[in-house]
Amino acid sequence: MSELPVHADVICEADGAVARIRLNRPKALHALTTAMCRTMLDALVGWQADEAIRLILLDHAQGRGFCAGGDVRAIAADPSLGPDFFGTEYRLNHRLFTSMTPIVSFLDGVTMGGGVGIGLPCRWRVATERTVLAMPETTIGLFPDVGGGWYLSRLPGRIGQYLALTGTRLDGAECFALGLATHYVPSDNLDDLKLRLAAQPDRAEAILEEFSAPAPDAAILGQREAIDRLFASDNYEEILAALDADGSDWAKAQLATLAPKSPQSCKVSLELLRRSAGLGDFADEMAMEYGLAVHVCARPDFAEGVRALLVDKDNSPRWDPPTPAGVTPALLDALFAPPEGGQWAPA
Repeated sequence: MSELPVHADVICEADGAVARIRLNRPKALHALTTAMCRTMLDALVGWQADEAIRLILLDHAQGRGFCAGGDVRAIAADPSLGPDFFGTEYRLNHRLFTSMTPIVSFLDGVTMGGGVGIGLPCRWRVATERTVLAMPETTIGLFPDVGGGWYLSRLPGRIGQYLALTGTRLDGAECFALGLATHYVPSDNLDDLKLRLAAQPDRAEAILEEFSAPAPDAAILGQREAIDRLFASDNYEEILAALDADGSDWAKAQLATLAPKSPQSCKVSLELLRRSAGLGDFADEMAMEYGLAVHVCARPDFAEGVRALLVDKDNSPRWDPPTPAGVTPALLDALFAPPEGGQWAPA
């Protein structure tokens, strides 16, 4: 077994024809730092140039949860760190997405934000009964980045817009039903599955099928009609008005969920998905999200959202602008403008 120079929080190693990335920061639910992203990116670049490596496995080494997201506290405290973090993270996302060497990700446990960004680009994506997947960025003044615009805009109907705005959590069965996961495997069988994949990497797809089990019913599909009807608009105020006019218990619950979200983030998210739907290249998606991330992190809502949720934990953010009406078309245009420090480019 050959082991690459590693950052303490992520283990990258290769054994014969199989390479492995294991997130190893359990106390932070494996939240990604710039150093972790750079270590994974460097490992992937090397492995993908090595014809002997025929399969890559991506999971977590210990603890609960696959990856809870990016470690955003430092960036909220010092926005100047944002370009390096997001630039590196997005190059990692793109490298995973475009890898010619097949990659299997194991979305076992909490998979949010940055965890979605490294899990979903992989060719095969395994969900379990412990999977909890979400893009909750509107709660902290951000937006569904790390390729979120690409994945969510391509979900059936208006489910992507619903998930982007509300940050609703999906279980493993829902991930499988929506195509976010390619396989559903009981968590008790994961260790055996990984051993089989390591022993027979050229039979990866057949082995994944062999270990797959029927997924339970996907609860979100029972709300498909309401989601498509009430989240039909790309105008955030129109969505809020539709929910208010509907008056059902489900609609009221969505209004209550949206009430504490950043109005800026909600409008940015809708516009991101609208633009993402028309893109044909994942690199273009990442370039757009990079510019947007640089601009958004320099605005007040990101630091305030992180403060309210993760630092002071008072859950009482003071958004700026405080209402959807204050998020003008001119502000949105400025947020989607190219970044002043230079465009993003793949590794």
